[in-house]
Amino acid sequence: MKEQKDFKADDFGHSDDENIYGEIGFRCGLEIHQRLDTGEKLFCSCSTSENSEVVGSVSRMQRAVAGELGKMDLSAEFEEKRKRRFLYNIFKSTSCLVDIDEEPPHGLNNEALIIALAISNAMHMKFVDEPQIMRKGVVDGSDPSAFQRTMLLGFDGRVKVGKYDIKITSVSLEEESSRIESGNSREITYNVDRLGIPLIEIDTDSDIKTPKLAKEIASYIGTLFRMTGKVKRGIGTIRQDVNISIKGGARVEIKGLQELSSMDKFIENEVKRQKELIEISKMLKNAGAKISDSVDITGLFANTSSYILKRTIENGGRIIAFKLGKFGKYLGKEINPNRRLGTEISDYVKTVGIGGIIHSSENLDNYGFSESEKIEIARFLGIGEDDAFIIIGGGNEEVMRASKIAIGRANAAIAGVPEETRGAINDGSYTSMFLRPLPSGSRMYPETDIKPVLLNDSMLEEAKKLTPDMETELNTLEKQLGDRDTARRVMLSQRYGLYKEILNKTDSDPKFVANVLLQKFVELNREKFRVDNIDKTKVVEVFQRFSAKKITKLGIEEILKKLSEKQMDVDVAIKEFSLERISGSKLDSVIKEFKKKYKNDDVLLKKEIMKVYRLNIDGSELNSAINNQKK
Repeated sequence: MKEQKDFKADDFGHSDDENIYGEIGFRCGLEIHQRLDTGEKLFCSCSTSENSEVVGSVSRMQRAVAGELGKMDLSAEFEEKRKRRFLYNIFKSTSCLVDIDEEPPHGLNNEALIIALAISNAMHMKFVDEPQIMRKGVVDGSDPSAFQRTMLLGFDGRVKVGKYDIKITSVSLEEESSRIESGNSREITYNVDRLGIPLIEIDTDSDIKTPKLAKEIASYIGTLFRMTGKVKRGIGTIRQDVNISIKGGARVEIKGLQELSSMDKFIENEVKRQKELIEISKMLKNAGAKISDSVDITGLFANTSSYILKRTIENGGRIIAFKLGKFGKYLGKEINPNRRLGTEISDYVKTVGIGGIIHSSENLDNYGFSESEKIEIARFLGIGEDDAFIIIGGGNEEVMRASKIAIGRANAAIAGVPEETRGAINDGSYTSMFLRPLPSGSRMYPETDIKPVLLNDSMLEEAKKLTPDMETELNTLEKQLGDRDTARRVMLSQRYGLYKEILNKTDSDPKFVANVLLQKFVELNREKFRVDNIDKTKVVEVFQRFSAKKITKLGIEEILKKLSEKQMDVDVAIKEFSLERISGSKLDSVIKEFKKKYKNDDVLLKKEIMKVYRLNIDGSELNSAINNQKK
C-alpha cells in the first residue's frame, strides 16, 4: 500500500504541483457565469442596459417551505432565521411586472438561445432535444420571486486546455440576478434593472487537478465567450464560482471572485483552511471537546466598565455565554491569513444582525473587562485550564438566535469542515468568509408558465455559424506574433478582446501590443495601478496616440498609470503630465542645446538627454537625429 504523506497546511503554495494536490484528494470544479449581449431580457422585452430612472419599489421577506419531495433546504431555513427584509427598486425602461413576479414570463428570448447554443457547440456539448425551463430556489433575496428561471441546454462536453482534456458537465441558459444597491444584516436593497438579463452558466467536472489549472480553464472559457462577440463586457459581467474539497474535508463554494488572476490564490488558501480545520477537529476529538448550553450572564456586568457590554445592557439587551470544553488552544488558532477559528464562528453570528463575538483567546482588556469580571466569568461557566468561552451581546431575540448558530458552528469544528457557501474577501488576503450553508440538490422544479423549447435544425444551423473556432484563431495569432506560445497566452488572456480592438483601430506592431498587455499590465497591477479598470476605449486611444507619434513607448506606461488613478481624457492627460513626444525640429533643437555641453561624447550626450526627456523622446529616433546632424 502506498504510504500517505502527511502534508501540512503550509505546503499548499505551489499551485502547479499535481502530486501534492493529488495526495490530499483535492477536488475542484468551476461554475462560470457570463451575461449575454442581447437587446432584450430573457423572458420579457425590457432593455438589458442598466441605470435607467427609478420609478418605485416593492418590499418582500422570505419564508422557507418544504419542496415537492417534502424536504426543507438548509440554506432556505437559515435565511428565514435571519429575518431580513428585501427592497427592490423598479426602473422605467429596464424592469417590468415580470421582474417583480407580478406577471407571468413572456416567451423565451431566441437571440439568447442561439448565442448559448453557439457557445455549447464550441465545447462539443450534447444537446437536450427539448429543454425544460426550471425554477431554481434562490435564498439570498436577489430575485423577488425567490427562484431563478434556468434551462439545461447541453451536457457531457469537453474542452482541451493545454495537455488536459476538461469535462464540461453542463451548459445552462438562465436569468441574471438583481444587483445590490445597499444593505446590512437586516435589510438589503436590490436594483432589478439587471434582473432577467440572459446569462449562460458553464459547469465543469470536479476533477481539476491544481489551482493553477482552474485559472487556466476559466481563462479559456472566458476567451470562448468573447470570441462570439455576443457577450457583455466590463466589471461584473462574468463571474467565476469555485467548488473545492479535500480528503476529510467538505465541498465549499466560494463566490464573488472579482479577478481571474487571483483565482489560484483563493483556492490555495481554501485548501489550507480545510487542512487546518481537519487538524483542529482531530485534536478536539482526541481531547474530548464538548460544547455547553448557553447561559445568561447579564447580571455579572451590572457595573461593568466594558463599553460594548454596558451599551448592550443600557439598550435593554442581554449577555449570553457558553463554554467550549477543551477549545483553549484552538479558538485563536490561525487557519488563514488574519483569520482564526474564532473568526469563523463570528462570521456565522454576524448573519443574524449581531456585530460579532468576544472569546477567551482574545485580549479581554481591549474590551474593557476588569480582572474581577474575567475571574467571575470563568467561575460561573466552570472554565478549566484547557477550556474556552464565547460571549455574545445583543437584543433578546437576536442574541438567542446568535448563540444557537454559534454553538452549531463550534460543534461543527469538532466534526470537521462544514459544507458552506463562502464569499471572497477581495482585500488582497485571498481569503473568504461564510455566507450561508451550501444549498441542497432539491431546489429545482418545472416552470409551469412557459412550454418546453424544441430545438430545431434552423436554430442549430444559426448557432453553428456563430460558433467560435479556437484553433483557427490561434493559427491567425501565431502568424501575427511569430510564436505559438505567445499566441496562446494572448488568446487566453482576459485582455484578448482589447488586443484585437487595438490592432483593428491602429497600425501598432502586434508584438509590441502583446508585450504591453501581457507583461506591462501585469507589472503595473503588481505596483497597485489598477490598469485593467481603465475604460477600454481609452486604452485604444493611448495606442492611437502612439501610432500617430504623439507619445513614446515609455509615455504609454506613464499615461496608463495616470488613467488608472483618475478618470480623464487621454489628450488632457498627455498635456497635463507633459508627456508630448518630442520629434522633428523640436528634437533637433534639444540635441543642439545639449551639444553645447557634450559636443565630443555621443554616448554621454544621449544619456543626458534621455535622463531629462526619457518619457518624451524615442531612443531610436534620438540616435537617428544625432547621426543626421553629423552629416
